[in-house]
Amino acid sequence: MFHVPNEMRIRHGIMGSTDDFGNRGAFNFRHEGKTIFVIASDGEGWEHVSVSIQNGGTPSWNLMCKVKDLFWDEEDTVIQFHPPKSQYVNKHKYCLHLWRKKDFEQPIPPKILVG
Repeated sequence: MFHVPNEMRIRHGIMGSTDDFGNRGAFNFRHEGKTIFVIASDGEGWEHVSVSIQNGGTPSWNLMCKVKDLFWDEEDTVIQFHPPKSQYVNKHKYCLHLWRKKDFEQPIPPKILVG
């Protein structure tokens, strides 16, 4: 289930929101000495977060795992897309995204193939 860490919600400024925004808003937290910025949304049938590091750098696997655990339950499957080149969008060079389709059980490969 998608949920947001309201204690990390940005509450003031242009990205500010209140708990009344539900699972939408901007959030930040510290990870390995860096400030992490996350934008969350849950519209159009998708749960989504974008993840970037203040002052640059691409989010690591460990960081993306932490974000997944902050915004979804541990048994939820979320994915990163690599769309067809014709549909590729890159508005922020160092931003990564996690997605989960609402009301859909994402198939995953057998464990033996994953790790």
